[in-house]
Amino acid sequence: MLFGLKIKQIKNLVLVATLATITFACKTDPASKYSSFITPDGGSTFTAGKDIKVSIQFAKDKTIDSVVYFIDSTRVSSHKDTLAKAITTSALKLGNRLLTAKIYTDGTAEELVANFILLASNPPVNYTYKIVNKFPHDISAYTEGLGYYDGKFLESTGEKGKSELKWVNVNTGKTIQKTQLAPQYFGEGSVKIGDKIIMLTWQEQTGFVFDSNTLKKISEFSYTAGREGWGMTFDGERILTTEGSNSIIFLDKNTYKKTGSIEVYDDKGKIDNLNELEFIDGKIYANVYTKNYIIIINPKSGAVEGKIDMSGLLPADYFKTDDEIGNNVLNGIAYDKTTKRLFVTGKKWPSIFEIKLIQK
Repeated sequence: MLFGLKIKQIKNLVLVATLATITFACKTDPASKYSSFITPDGGSTFTAGKDIKVSIQFAKDKTIDSVVYFIDSTRVSSHKDTLAKAITTSALKLGNRLLTAKIYTDGTAEELVANFILLASNPPVNYTYKIVNKFPHDISAYTEGLGYYDGKFLESTGEKGKSELKWVNVNTGKTIQKTQLAPQYFGEGSVKIGDKIIMLTWQEQTGFVFDSNTLKKISEFSYTAGREGWGMTFDGERILTTEGSNSIIFLDKNTYKKTGSIEVYDDKGKIDNLNELEFIDGKIYANVYTKNYIIIINPKSGAVEGKIDMSGLLPADYFKTDDEIGNNVLNGIAYDKTTKRLFVTGKKWPSIFEIKLIQK
């Protein structure tokens, strides 16, 4: 991805405004004028694992038969009384959730709705790193995807007219084998599954399938699961992708169709601009675009459980111009499952670093 932050910020502002409009409309809609939420207020934040107190100001001239509560579209409880209730959050995904109360009275029903935001229950564990080894990296490679398979790096690169998929010798940094995308495509993340490699493009809504041995294109598919194609990894069952937001999207490994998603939050708020991914020992490791840290994510809840400060890998003055500094950022995570080696690099960086994590 390149020069996309301003567009993404505008989209985020539109989303916030839309949610605020929905909440306001729901509380003032004539169809719900007889009752209203006392708590929670629309847009309130809560910590995962803690109960949410739900109380309603019911109409005084109505006899309440029952109240049924939903989180998103899932029914969570039903009650005959009008007392305040505690809604558990322990099984909920993080992020924006929609609370609905269906109030049945005198043979009629009305709905109250309010959105709330569920945050991670704990702050992330902070890590720094130790450089274990350093390997050469092609400084012309605008790294979008990085993986380690069968003793080699699999790297996919971006920029129109320069986007490639290639196998790379770990020790020398030399390309062993490669294929180049047509010039209209901006290459993005890639992942090897069996004898196939799947690769995304940035804004062209196209994905490619290659033979992992020959790198010859087998097929292509329409990719609309995310607003853009960014990072990619595989958890053994599903393909995981990013789109530059705080969402991680799950794809069917055979059809490449969306099967679900999670929103990524820490204990303070959402983490946008998720980029390159790697699945390591049951956790998702993710680059955050333009940031010098990697986050460790719980794949079920979306909670950020760890944050790795990667500052200082390159000399501060290695890139000279504003354009180079702004674009040639940390990006690329690979993992050798056999020897437990963790590798990181960046766009057009001169090295791939093997690192060991150290808890602060």
